Order: sequence, then C-alpha cells, then structure tokens
Amino acid sequence: MLIVMLLPNSRTEPDGSAVIRVLSHNIRSMRDDTEALARVIRACAPDLVLVQEAPRFFRWRKKLARLAAASDLVILTGGATAAGTAILCSLRATVERTEDVLLPLTPGLHRRGLATAVVRFGDARLGVVSSHLSLNADERYEQAGMLLDRLAGMGVEHAVAGGDLNEGPDGPAFRRLAASLQDGWATAPWGAEATWPSTAPHRRIDALFATRGVEVLACGAPLGLPGVTEPDLKASTDHLPVLAALRVPALP
Repeated sequence: MLIVMLLPNSRTEPDGSAVIRVLSHNIRSMRDDTEALARVIRACAPDLVLVQEAPRFFRWRKKLARLAAASDLVILTGGATAAGTAILCSLRATVERTEDVLLPLTPGLHRRGLATAVVRFGDARLGVVSSHLSLNADERYEQAGMLLDRLAGMGVEHAVAGGDLNEGPDGPAFRRLAASLQDGWATAPWGAEATWPSTAPHRRIDALFATRGVEVLACGAPLGLPGVTEPDLKASTDHLPVLAALRVPALP
C-alpha cells in the first residue's frame, strides 16, 4: 500500500512547538552505494536520523562522519560505542546530552545497543533512542522492555524511538512497544508500509514510535517523496527507511 500526500516540512509553530522530521534507517554498515544512501537521506530532509548497522570496525568514525557530511548532517552519538546504533542530526537540534548503552550480551549472539540523546528544537524537548533488536525472539522481547525502561528513565515527557525490530507488527516485541507507544505507521500512515527487503519489500520490520504527547503527522517508507528514487532505495541498503513528521509540544 502506498499513501501519497504532502509530508509536513520542519518548522517552529507560533506556540513554540516544533514540527520535525525523523528518519530511521538500517544502512548495512555502508557496504552498498553510499552516494545513493546520502541522496536518499538528503531528500528526506530529516532533523534526526536513527541509524542501525552503522560502521563498527576499521575507521568507523571517519566512515560515519563522511556519511553525515554528505547528508548535510552531523554525528550526534553512537556507532561502535553503541553496537552499531547511532543518531545523526541537523544543526537545527540543540543537544542537551547523549549516552551510548550496551545491552546485556547473550553468549553466541551479537551484542546489541542503544544510541540515546536528549535534544531541543526551540522550546520543544525530545528524548531520542535508536535501536536494533536481536534476531533471537526471546532476547528481542527482553530488549524491547529495556528500550521502554530507557525511555522511562530519560527524564523527558516526549520521546521518539525506533529502528530495525527484526519482526513485524504481529511479533511480541513489536506489540510490547506498540502497547506503550504510538506506532507511527499505524497512527498516521504515509508513503509505503513494508520496509524489507528494499528490492521487493513485503515485511514491516522497521518502525518509529512516539510517546503519547507527540503528535504523529505522517509516517512510512518515503516512496513517492520528491528526490527519493526507487533505484537509490534499492542500491543504498537492504532496508527501506522509515520517515516520520512529528509535532513535539513546547515546554510549559
């Protein structure tokens, strides 16, 4: 299903609230066409990018910095220090604090982590978490709970979280998150629903969630967005990104 309508642009409202664009994207360690990847990100014009499978090994900081610069963004936090999750941001964001979190390691499975930050856009304050959940169903469910615990402990009223969940909306980890947070696509569907694989997407395993006070204006894979082409989406990585427009209330 493809829903085509105008996606709200980033802006600050007269009441001090902020409309922002948030992108979540598994970039497969930048092993594919990085120029196509940067074109996709630039066309989405995000204020925040929640990255999964950021480079983690040799010269990973330089690789991630190169992608940020090519996308007209800067590195906010994460990378190898958060087990491959990261956050990029535009210069519109004022950074209050960041923290990279390594989740408990299950023997025989990959280490997972959370890249987290608290940022401000004008008078609006927002917690941000990028995640990439386990391939193991039991561990994935536990990690979803850890993500919720992290959000609850950030000391913010409004937050956005997302990433590669490695399961669809019918999965227990996905449902655990959706029970406490707004599932962006289910709340305000826009663009396309399925995100994997990018060459012939048929599963929605990537998602953005927001706390209840955040208004989800639109959310989905950015097919049909001006400047985003299907060849670039297919060439840049094996996941389609998820793009959301959110209205974050101003601080009282």
